[in-house]
Amino acid sequence: MRADGETEYVEYVTARLPALHRTAYLLCGDAHRADDIVQATITALYRHWRRARSVENLDGYVHRILVRKHLDEVRGPWARVRLMFETPDRPASPEASVEDRDTVHRLLGGLTGAQRAVLVLRFACDLSVQEVAAVLNTSTGNVKSHTARGLAAVRRHLDVQQSGIGPAQSGIRSAER
Repeated sequence: MRADGETEYVEYVTARLPALHRTAYLLCGDAHRADDIVQATITALYRHWRRARSVENLDGYVHRILVRKHLDEVRGPWARVRLMFETPDRPASPEASVEDRDTVHRLLGGLTGAQRAVLVLRFACDLSVQEVAAVLNTSTGNVKSHTARGLAAVRRHLDVQQSGIGPAQSGIRSAER
């Protein structure tokens, strides 16, 4: 890679690194795994930088790499290995309170992988329905469906939590949860 291409790469990655890490963390729920996903993403981006820098939507291109690296990790054999019985507490991020961070993590953890990926890309990364569809290589209808179902699940959980009654007492059937 020529020096000017390398400079562009370094500038791009430096500017996007916090957002990439936040997205990876929201997808996987673990800061260390998020670091690994981001590292794999920027390594793949470096290898394909010559082609990547000429695409129309570079952020969408990089998000697609990030989501694929996350999915590769989830599907791999190491995804099932746990070295501890419980995960240790993590320090709160400076921009969110502990309660907010824990609530978002718990709500995202209760969704399917597709719903979680769509909600993270739509609302944390502020991508349009079309951009999310391109990143996940799916239809816009599928993105809308996962968005609606994911938001409905989050709302149900928040409604039950705010009412102070459990799911069994709220009339929510287990199939709906």
